[in-house]
Amino acid sequence: MRSQWECLLQNLGCWQGSFTRLSTEGGILEDIPSETTLELKEDNRTVRQVVRRFYDGQPDDLVLEYCSINKSTGFFESGAFSQGALQFAPYTDFGAELGLIYGDRRMRIVILYDKSQLDRFTFIREHLPNSTTPERPPLTLEALLGKWEGESVTLAADWLVPESTPTTTEWKREGDRVIMSLQMPTPAGNQTFDSIAHVDPLNPQILHFQQSIQQISQQNQDLGIQTIFLPDGASITCPHAIANRQQFRLSISWLLEPNLHQRMIRSYDSKGAWSSISLVTERKVG
Repeated sequence: MRSQWECLLQNLGCWQGSFTRLSTEGGILEDIPSETTLELKEDNRTVRQVVRRFYDGQPDDLVLEYCSINKSTGFFESGAFSQGALQFAPYTDFGAELGLIYGDRRMRIVILYDKSQLDRFTFIREHLPNSTTPERPPLTLEALLGKWEGESVTLAADWLVPESTPTTTEWKREGDRVIMSLQMPTPAGNQTFDSIAHVDPLNPQILHFQQSIQQISQQNQDLGIQTIFLPDGASITCPHAIANRQQFRLSISWLLEPNLHQRMIRSYDSKGAWSSISLVTERKVG
């Protein structure tokens, strides 16, 4: 098992791509070419990161150096990671970044809230130099329909030791109604959690989720959770607004291959504290 530092080092290299600013409905507002370089310095203990964005062809650099990992950040063995606020508070800005890595490509999404209201996204698509892996087609609901099996690896915020559990996810569509069923082991045995969504009548690339059946029986407030399908096989799932004293999750997904799907979930508890991140990897079986 790799240490958190060794997991970070899976991101070394020169990642070329762009920072795409998106509206809260997923519309592209701005696309800025970029080059992000991470290199290990000669002392083998310090990583130097240069984020270079090109505005009208002119480079603008942000340089960072670090020899330890911030306590609000967690890494997985592939180099996938999430970093963000440790605590949500309703009267301050809030956000998190979630990133996946597969072969010579990376995909990262930054989700930002203006106080408790969803404000904007930054969608970052990157590849290593001389990559021959093409960008994936835009993600669609049809590509997810069916049964998927795999595992979820979870890092608790207070103890970053991975814990694995098997998962089964099934997507079904009935007209404009979508049912996502997630089966996972719990202390009470295997349980199935159903989430129900409706396809946006004006934009089929957006799903509007109700609370899961289990949550509806416990909570009265609708968090207005949405999934937005994006280019390069990606998606974002997050609430329109974060309700005080209710747990919530921010997640991204990536269809790596037609039969291979990953998603990352950053979870916050009912007190607004970051509680865990999970990396779910599943293959289509039906």
